[in-house]
Amino acid sequence: MAQKKLFRFAQIKSFSNVLELPTNMQGQWHAHFNNNNPIILELACGRGEYTVGLAQLYPHQNFIGVDIKGNRMYIGAKKALEMPLNNAAFLRTPIEKIADYFKEGEVNEIWITFPDPQLRVSKAKKRLTHPRFLRQYQQILPKDGVIHLKTDSPKLYEFTKLVIERYGLILLNDMDDAYKNVAISEALKIKTHYESLDIAQSKKIHYLKFQLPPVIENIDEALQLELIALAAKENEPTV
Repeated sequence: MAQKKLFRFAQIKSFSNVLELPTNMQGQWHAHFNNNNPIILELACGRGEYTVGLAQLYPHQNFIGVDIKGNRMYIGAKKALEMPLNNAAFLRTPIEKIADYFKEGEVNEIWITFPDPQLRVSKAKKRLTHPRFLRQYQQILPKDGVIHLKTDSPKLYEFTKLVIERYGLILLNDMDDAYKNVAISEALKIKTHYESLDIAQSKKIHYLKFQLPPVIENIDEALQLELIALAAKENEPTV
């Protein structure tokens, strides 16, 4: 297994569609794709199935899968090269550094697909829909930029709805059981390896689509206290 990982890490260094901790990329992504098409990110892309799937569905848009785990990213990046998909790329970096790689308004939309829900309250700040991350996204999205969350975790779904309510985010779509909706878009029908595992065992796929307000208030401490109170009420672990 260790040799396999080392092989993949070495391979992605030679992939033209993978950028690892690149410098001076703010404002340069349209040049990278050699077009002026909209740029959409998939955060915590894992194996990159969603990035590849979206790139296939929408050839006139550019998609960038973002993750720190190059071993997993290798799978999607290799597939995109083989197809080939010139509108798919991959950025290897921690998500908390995302604003370092894009200028203001350079990203049109963000997809967050089956991220680690970080279930313990003490880990809430690591949830990719926590205000800590939303402030990062705000730096790279335009005023009408859209964020999509697709998850099998009811806890992450409810947490994100709480954030939307408390911080004045603009809710555009809310599906508690997305696959029961016969009118869902082709984009929502894309399935990942982690979705097939049904780790949360919820047997439901939750979907939220929202926009950010002009200012995300700094009430994070109050949110954390509310989460602790909710966890205590439901007899859940907080640490």
